[in-house]
Amino acid sequence: MAKTTLMAELEQLVSEARNPNTLQIDLMSSSEIVAAMNAEDARVAEAVRQVLPQVAATVDCIVEAFKAGGRLIYMGAGTSGRLGVLDASECPPTFGVPEGMVVGLIAGGDHALRHPVEGAEDSREEGRKDLQRVNVSSRDVVVGIAVSGRTPYVIGGLDYAKSVGAVTAALSCNPDSAIANMADIAISPLVGPEALTGSTRLKSGTAQKLVLNMLTTASMVRIGKTYENLMVDLSVSNEKLAARATRILIEVADCTAEEAEAYLVASKNNVKLAILMALTGMTAAEGALALEEAGGFLRRAAAQHQPRAAG
Repeated sequence: MAKTTLMAELEQLVSEARNPNTLQIDLMSSSEIVAAMNAEDARVAEAVRQVLPQVAATVDCIVEAFKAGGRLIYMGAGTSGRLGVLDASECPPTFGVPEGMVVGLIAGGDHALRHPVEGAEDSREEGRKDLQRVNVSSRDVVVGIAVSGRTPYVIGGLDYAKSVGAVTAALSCNPDSAIANMADIAISPLVGPEALTGSTRLKSGTAQKLVLNMLTTASMVRIGKTYENLMVDLSVSNEKLAARATRILIEVADCTAEEAEAYLVASKNNVKLAILMALTGMTAAEGALALEEAGGFLRRAAAQHQPRAAG
């Protein structure tokens, strides 16, 4: 793209505009700078609130994809790509889902997570190739993330995703963007100009993080990965998570720490199963069957199997 054309495009983007509230930021004290930034950040949650219907619609599509054996695939460049990879990487330990159920793709590959990869975002073809590498299909939901809404890598990916029948969503911070117009669902929180012109890792990045948190967390809740507001499908993969699992059992089953640990041993560290065993008195095998019949929903399985009488 010619430089003059690109400059003209950028001039039209809200995310590239100059913020009148921070024109004197280079003359401010440290206290004044952080206060100005905080005032701008305060606008983010309201901007996200305005797009909750679109976020919820995307969650519904993700839930249906998961039920059909499909995946949630994020793709983006720079900060947007890193946020997608971060959200995807946190799903297996948090919700006990298999690797690959939520996928994060970043222009330039894993090297780009820590280092800038010059020109990686400028290729539509690379967006298409990355989706081909993960065998995107009509069962998947592909979320393209780009603050500007014009990143070629994301445009190429969404175009290919649509060609194979995948549901597509676009997460940008500019109205009427290219990716918003091509996706099935457009999520466009308008946070306004950044404190530092064009530094979209600030308010725009925060808005993206909030939306991504909602997409995965709400989807996991909808497929039974929680009990009340507890993470009962977490992977007990380190000391902190082991302690959290024990605390969850103590909280839900009103048992001692020793009893909680015994249930976890009997369930082979399956927290959801351990809770059901503690609540109903079922064996591990019986509990596993009950959870399967309840579609993985612990609350449903517990309600269908009353605690056994003592004695």
